[in-house]
Amino acid sequence: MEEAWNYTLWSILIISITLVWLKKDGYKRSKLPPGPRGWPVIGNVFDLENGISLHRGLAALKQEYGPVVWLNLGSVNIMVILSATAAEELFKNHDLSFVDRFNNHTMASHDYYKSSMALGAYSVYWRVLRRICTVELFSNRRISEQVLVRKKCVDSLLLWIENEVEKGANCEIEVMSFVFPTAFNLIGNLTLSRDLMHPHSEMASEFYTALSGFAECIGLPNISDLFPWLRWLDLQGLRKRMDKDLGKAMQIVSGFVDERVKQWQHEEGRATEQRDFLDVLLHFEGNGKDEPAKLSRHQITIFLLDMFIAGTDTTSATTEWAMCELLQNPESMKTIKAELGRVVGANKKLDESDIDNLPYLRAVVEETLRLHAPAPLTLPRKAVQDTNFMGYFIPKDTQVLVNAWAIGRDEETWEDALSFKPERFLESSIGYRRQKSEYIPFGAGRRICPGLPLANHTLPLILGSLLHSFDWELGTEIDLTETTGTAARLLKPLKAVPKRKTT
Repeated sequence: MEEAWNYTLWSILIISITLVWLKKDGYKRSKLPPGPRGWPVIGNVFDLENGISLHRGLAALKQEYGPVVWLNLGSVNIMVILSATAAEELFKNHDLSFVDRFNNHTMASHDYYKSSMALGAYSVYWRVLRRICTVELFSNRRISEQVLVRKKCVDSLLLWIENEVEKGANCEIEVMSFVFPTAFNLIGNLTLSRDLMHPHSEMASEFYTALSGFAECIGLPNISDLFPWLRWLDLQGLRKRMDKDLGKAMQIVSGFVDERVKQWQHEEGRATEQRDFLDVLLHFEGNGKDEPAKLSRHQITIFLLDMFIAGTDTTSATTEWAMCELLQNPESMKTIKAELGRVVGANKKLDESDIDNLPYLRAVVEETLRLHAPAPLTLPRKAVQDTNFMGYFIPKDTQVLVNAWAIGRDEETWEDALSFKPERFLESSIGYRRQKSEYIPFGAGRRICPGLPLANHTLPLILGSLLHSFDWELGTEIDLTETTGTAARLLKPLKAVPKRKTT
């Protein structure tokens, strides 16, 4: 009798706890952000429009569901941020709650995410990389010391194009083919103290192809992430492709590291005052407790690759988009050319010291970044714990996507939002150098791009030099179709005709 009574009590207790849990769980589910009702198992896979970029498809959901949208793609929960107000709440009040990265199956290729600053978890190791990067590359002192490096790289760019002009009238060039190796050489000089490629080099082509594949594989929805039990099949072949493209990029960068190690062995070390960024990484010494004692060759290779990916992608894509917009907006082109001629002078090259006196040039860069954020969807974050966000319940491990592209084109924030109007930034307090949630082309919060100070100097210098040194005409008709993936570049590179300036 007593055993039966105990059994009854335990049964009542278990049922009560279960009912309370179900009620609580049901309440939590009812407090999720709004979003389209998904299908069983597959969720909202079919709610995103086919044939358009992911950032465009997600932006379209705002009209029906508001600035915070909930999606379920297979086994992955996703919160999408589509407005400046929601972005400000995220970065200002919940940055630590969503500070980790959400790494998909392709990011595990070559164990990349484990050693990457861009994709790595928020940890002591990440903070070590961030500190090294900030102090050794992007501090005000380092930026000032790098003036001649930037000048050398831009002078090479102008010489390459001048050589093309000499081939004859109406010589059409792919702008990206010249800006990409310039950006690559700039990072090469900052990290390795050397030029690494020229426009027609095989390495330039291989590295550009590899990085394009890398960006696309990261940004594409992957069945292996939505349904982890199917990962072994790699149904879309994205992991196989990532292994190839990332492997090629790592091979190129690791070759630079190997060369330096051999140089150290032959020269028995270099003078302290000659050390560059790679030397700093090779001779890093942590405390061995909460910091790594040394950085492995694999870690150094991936850290350097992070620098090359971020530096070349932002610079080359933004310059190409700016040229594209200016060639389609003759009045803006006329205005910026007049400003350059007035401030710099007809027979002089643009000097970096001129840039502070070129507000319209800066406005063109800022307007380009508003319309064409280098990463239209900032790299995915992850909820590190259950979080109450704007009155919604966000479960732990939820993937968070901030749509910088949608925020930059939000008609509630920007007047005539879809038009290219650099004038809007001439008297504005908003800009990539002044952090505002309405404008986040470089991200925000603790995971903001650390290279923003360098971009602040590099982008106007390269664009301004191209525009001041040559007159430009549109070549083949512009195709505005974007690539898929993390970077929204032109699918078909911009072709334009550089000509010697007319006086």
